[in-house]
Amino acid sequence: MARQRAGVAWLGVCMASLLTACSQGEGFADIDQYMAETRAKPRGHVEPLPEFKAYEAFSYSAADRRAPFEVPIEVQLTMVDQAPESNVEPDLDRPKEVLENYGLTELKMVGTLRDAGGDLFGLVADSEGGVHRVRSGNYMGTNYGRIIGVSESRIELIEIVPNGRGGWVERPRSLSMDEAEG
Repeated sequence: MARQRAGVAWLGVCMASLLTACSQGEGFADIDQYMAETRAKPRGHVEPLPEFKAYEAFSYSAADRRAPFEVPIEVQLTMVDQAPESNVEPDLDRPKEVLENYGLTELKMVGTLRDAGGDLFGLVADSEGGVHRVRSGNYMGTNYGRIIGVSESRIELIEIVPNGRGGWVERPRSLSMDEAEG
């Protein structure tokens, strides 16, 4: 058994030396010539990649203003020196809603919600961390603000404020969703 292994090993050594002796570098002349021609040619030039400007996000600063394609709400302020002839006044006998305990500066629109019937509700966060669902007809703010419309990005309301002469006047206001937070 050991002899047989020794014979196989000897045969392997003979074959390796025979193959080495046969390859004296002959037969590669065409490859060497091609490599020499390729090295002699002028080298190519790779242009650098173009530089791209970083994307700058656009901040829309007119989100709290009236949309240009919506019909403006006309508010007539008649400041004449005579006694005011206005039938606008808040309903003081009406029970107050929860959001009427906060000023509009303390309230923030945080989103919208659509029910199964397709009605759109606005989501309003108060200064204490509570979130309330509102729709047209609800009241909010300390100036008797009645909601007249809810859209995906804003809540429109009409406030009733004193005109300084013992009467009242309606004033349009809106509460917009803050784009920077979302």
